[in-house]
Amino acid sequence: MTEETKDIIARVKVLREIAEISQEELSRELGFDSAEYAQWETGEKDFPIGVLVEIAAHFKIDLTELINGRPSRLTSYCITRAGKAPEVSRRPMYTYWNLAYKFHNKRGEPFLVDANPETENKPLSLNTHPGHEFNYVLEGKLLISIGGHEEELGPGDSVYYDSNEPHGMKALGGQRARFLALVL
Repeated sequence: MTEETKDIIARVKVLREIAEISQEELSRELGFDSAEYAQWETGEKDFPIGVLVEIAAHFKIDLTELINGRPSRLTSYCITRAGKAPEVSRRPMYTYWNLAYKFHNKRGEPFLVDANPETENKPLSLNTHPGHEFNYVLEGKLLISIGGHEEELGPGDSVYYDSNEPHGMKALGGQRARFLALVL
């Protein structure tokens, strides 16, 4: 487990303890399976990024503060220059860059995401989280599974879906797939 992961877990626990609620209560309030939630909070499994978005919203803090331990400040607009977005390491098969990390009280979380080419030969890792998600493929080929339906997407293709449905994606063709993801 990375230090960043340990720090995120510690911040989630502190928020939960300040609110004086148990793991079971929080998982029930947010619609998560309590056994799976316990695995996230012990570090047995990584928190999916969508789950962190929901936890941050529940405790009325910015995702940036939950992940980095520092609050965002901008409220009018936020420019993120090419190559300057902070990397959010959540799951080894994906690399995320937070594209609006400086903006406070966002209504959605925009990310640039790389699905690593080695995901092609691995089974799809499915997750769920409350809300909706929008993905727009920039390069490469991406296999996406939503609620048991699989689709292959290429550059310029997009998908909008209910992220309560089990979903996952992986790169195809031995090359990374890069896409924009907006978690709402």
